[in-house]
Amino acid sequence: MFTKIKCGKLYDGVTPRLWKNKEILIEDNVIREVGYGLPEPQGVKIRDLSDLTVTPGMIDGHVHPQFFDYRELYNEYVCLSDGYRALATASCARKPLMGGFTTIRSMGWFSEAYELDVKRAIEDGKIEGSRLVVGSHFLCTPGSAGDSSQSLSANPYLSNYLMKMCPTCGSGADFFTNVVRREKKMGCDFIKNFGSGGFATPCDAPEDIQLNDSEFDAIFSTAKELRIPVTAHVYAPVMMKKLLKYNIFCMEHGALMDDETARMIEGSGVYLVPTFMPYEDIVNPNEESLSKKSDFFRRKLEKYQRRLQEGREIIINSKIKLGYGTDIVDVYNNYESGWEYNCWLKNGVDPFRALEAATSINAEICGISDKLGSITPGKLADISGWKRDLLKDPDALRDCAFVMKDGVEYLTESRI
Repeated sequence: MFTKIKCGKLYDGVTPRLWKNKEILIEDNVIREVGYGLPEPQGVKIRDLSDLTVTPGMIDGHVHPQFFDYRELYNEYVCLSDGYRALATASCARKPLMGGFTTIRSMGWFSEAYELDVKRAIEDGKIEGSRLVVGSHFLCTPGSAGDSSQSLSANPYLSNYLMKMCPTCGSGADFFTNVVRREKKMGCDFIKNFGSGGFATPCDAPEDIQLNDSEFDAIFSTAKELRIPVTAHVYAPVMMKKLLKYNIFCMEHGALMDDETARMIEGSGVYLVPTFMPYEDIVNPNEESLSKKSDFFRRKLEKYQRRLQEGREIIINSKIKLGYGTDIVDVYNNYESGWEYNCWLKNGVDPFRALEAATSINAEICGISDKLGSITPGKLADISGWKRDLLKDPDALRDCAFVMKDGVEYLTESRI
């Protein structure tokens, strides 16, 4: 079956320009031709999107899909079952698809690997949703930013019990050798470790070092042997520099970036997914938004405000290969992937850099660039259409008007 899409404007995921009146010819689920005056095979379905800007299906490179509503997040560690979280993950996977994000990169959780079940159900056509690229579990140490039992630290017995329920929270080189092997066996697409502390957790700090050298050695050497990429939650320059020595594939956040570290990352070719959204309300102060965060989250943001502002400016002005990821765990819901675009544009980022991050660069980060990330012949037909001006309107990626994943059209839902 053939489908021909007539575009008003087209961003192909690679070239920093909008092409006017181009056409896309799709056979079944594969893009066959892109150009002008394309043939119309017998029985072709014509989709006239001449009033829209057409792009590759967007990719959100940092999502925690395991909760229905951000206000439930801290209760879910204890009060809700893995079955409930699996349902939340399925719901979250469906909603970004309706918003034009055809792929999401799930950054893992503290309990069992139900995300992999949701991923398989989507791939098998049992349920609708964005395709999932899954990290499944945090590799973390007790008390680290990945240790969700922090929220129960006032009750040591309950906190320790919950911590033992996480198969990838522990200490020592042998432990982390085994958990990397386990994650590979379970079917994870990448490994995520918590190298440093965080902002959204109560008992640690962003500059804490939370894995020692022997533990890092075990994670990276085992991952290399098993040919599985590694990314890391990291904020402080000292930890980013350490990770570079391990030839890490990607880093998440990097929000306390300094000039020296930025230059080192540029030279390494390592990807960075900067997740601007969680710190936007302190970088560009917004009291209403800050008031919706927990007390400890807000206090940390206030303490590091100046460095977060400086770090963002350094990241934006660098030549680091930036991916696009939201990491929404408060204020907005985890499926509202278009908010990160709003943040990039309002902070002066070239819109084509943001669009490239959310398409072809994220496809590289997700390991799917042979199939997705650009509108070019031979790629899968993941295509989105947008009513608003992508080059001027910060809310453009919150208002999807057309979405196709793997050659199939789905209903859209505006987030405006």
